[in-house]
Amino acid sequence: MAAARKRQSNWVPLDVFDRAPVAVLVTGGAEHRLRYTNDAFLAMFGHRTCGAPVSEALHELAGHDTLAAFDKALATGRTVCLDEVSATADGGDGPQERLFRVSLSRVPLVREEWGLLALVQEITAQAAATLRMNALEKELHRLRRRYKSIMWAGVHGVWVTGPYGESRESQGWQRLTGQTPEESLGLGWMEALHPEDRVYAEEWWGRAPEQEVSLYEAIHRVRTRDGVYRHMRFRAVPVRENGAVVEWVGSCTDVEQEWQEERRGRLLERAAGAVSDITKLEEMCQALAEVVVPELADTCDVHLLREPNGGLPYAHAIVAERLGCAVREGLRRLPILQEHYSADVLRQAVKQRRPAYLSFPRGRPPFLYPEAISTWLAEIEAHNVVILPIVVEGEVAAVVTACVRGDRPPISQADIDLMGQILDHTHAAISNALRFRRTQRVALALQHSLLAEPPHIPGLELAARYQASPTAAEIGGDWYDAFPLPGGAVELVIGDVAGHDLAAAVRMSQVRNMLRALAVDREECPGDVLRRLNRALEALNGETTATCALTRVERDVEGVWRLAYSAAGHPPPLLVTGEGEARFLQDAGNPLLGLFYEQPWISAVEPLPPHSTLLLYTDGLVERRGEDIGDGLERLRRRAEPLAREPLGRFCDQLLTGMPVAGEDDVAMIALRVPQVGRYEGVTSESIRPR
Repeated sequence: MAAARKRQSNWVPLDVFDRAPVAVLVTGGAEHRLRYTNDAFLAMFGHRTCGAPVSEALHELAGHDTLAAFDKALATGRTVCLDEVSATADGGDGPQERLFRVSLSRVPLVREEWGLLALVQEITAQAAATLRMNALEKELHRLRRRYKSIMWAGVHGVWVTGPYGESRESQGWQRLTGQTPEESLGLGWMEALHPEDRVYAEEWWGRAPEQEVSLYEAIHRVRTRDGVYRHMRFRAVPVRENGAVVEWVGSCTDVEQEWQEERRGRLLERAAGAVSDITKLEEMCQALAEVVVPELADTCDVHLLREPNGGLPYAHAIVAERLGCAVREGLRRLPILQEHYSADVLRQAVKQRRPAYLSFPRGRPPFLYPEAISTWLAEIEAHNVVILPIVVEGEVAAVVTACVRGDRPPISQADIDLMGQILDHTHAAISNALRFRRTQRVALALQHSLLAEPPHIPGLELAARYQASPTAAEIGGDWYDAFPLPGGAVELVIGDVAGHDLAAAVRMSQVRNMLRALAVDREECPGDVLRRLNRALEALNGETTATCALTRVERDVEGVWRLAYSAAGHPPPLLVTGEGEARFLQDAGNPLLGLFYEQPWISAVEPLPPHSTLLLYTDGLVERRGEDIGDGLERLRRRAEPLAREPLGRFCDQLLTGMPVAGEDDVAMIALRVPQVGRYEGVTSESIRPR
């Protein structure tokens, strides 16, 4: 076989290819007859017949495309390569289907004949690796598409920044915000943040490389391409080289709904907690306003309407009393005052019992406000107002007014709905407080109607004072009275009915009127009048208890003023002489009114020296928590003595202002002064309205 190969070529010794690591064959002539094969070819494909056309000798390799390539290479003289030619061959592990790369080059042969030199290289492993790489690349591409779809389902942007937050590249940010790529580069992306959030972001990123954090996370409001701010969660991780931060890789995710739900729950919880331990309406309204500010608005006022439904439809203006006012930090707070509104937007909210919404140029509301409020609105640059009515028992009893200012966007419908939910959440507490306040006002009106001016009694001076408790949430049952009797005497009464509500005020009016009727019914001593009053109370209802001091002042035939008195569980009257000596009249004490008592009720008689003063008072003037009442009585006596020569009105005023009252109870007092000797005619009582 070796001799045959050598006889086929004399121009180049073909045996140089015998040991070549690749398979080599040589063909000659237009029929491509086999002239030479080397050892590597024989090892792969076995023995082949020389002189036979390749179509026969190499039928497993010489397919149609291969033969065409042989013809082309021989005709053109250009090298032709065939990749991935499939044939059965032995690669050392037995005959198998394998892949080959065939390179065909034209070469000269003897007698000026041309032939082809073919190099056959097995590429089965390389082709399989390529196929695997192609498959992996396709799978990776598919996984990338899948990851991108999953990512964009929850993430609205991915970005890379420099160490100080300067944007280098981003995906989705421009689509979200409407910024151009040029606008978002560097720190330009922060222009899409809410101004308040931008301050924090600039501060944090300004010292970002020094932050010892493995994850940056913050929620910022981002202005979207339609101009609406949405809450986005920013997350980023640092990329470090040699311990230094060189860039940050992060994402931003829309969490608006999640943030709204969290805020809703937090504000409703705050609102419920704010009013749970409060009973005073003013404190409740203030707490409610502070829930709204600054979360939902820059300012919030709660107004109590003086008339149900604002007095509509007859009132030209709605009169409201501001009970609560909250403003965000840095804004001036308005004083609590009574205001008159003629705004159509307010009338609309009250009339329709629905929220009213109004936007206007900064600081220029299109409706009338009191001057102080108009100045304030201009000062804070308010531009949006929402008014929400509070309905109690079918009537608008109060309104909540919230407004925003400056660069803050108008209050959204979602926030208006949330304000309504806050009011609904606190409706029971607010309604109870409003009902209680109305009841209190009715009771106060009733109480003050009974505290009439002292009558004009010739020859005597009369003065009365009433001071409501500055701290008590309820009204008291204190009252005083003075009226002339048919025989010329004058009755002075001071009393206190147990209870601090409208029912107590009603009972107080009943006791007062019954006492008047019993006193004028017949001439009898004060103790007997109180005895009959006690029986009447037992018959009326067995629950009313009260204290009372009843006195009758008259002149005897000699012109001397005398006092008959009796006290039922009440502090004793105080008598102050014109010379400044004071003492308590304690000789006619009786049990509390409203208790069963069958013993005689006692009275006592006391002469009244010229220019002396008789003082009747309630326990609010002398009682202090934790102190014996005797100390309070002694303090009153010492305080009254130096005032003996003062005018009677000043005498009462100085006692009110000079006594260290606890402020936990009302104070009522009525005083009588007899004239000096010879001054019985023409003396009038001092008419002072109850306080």
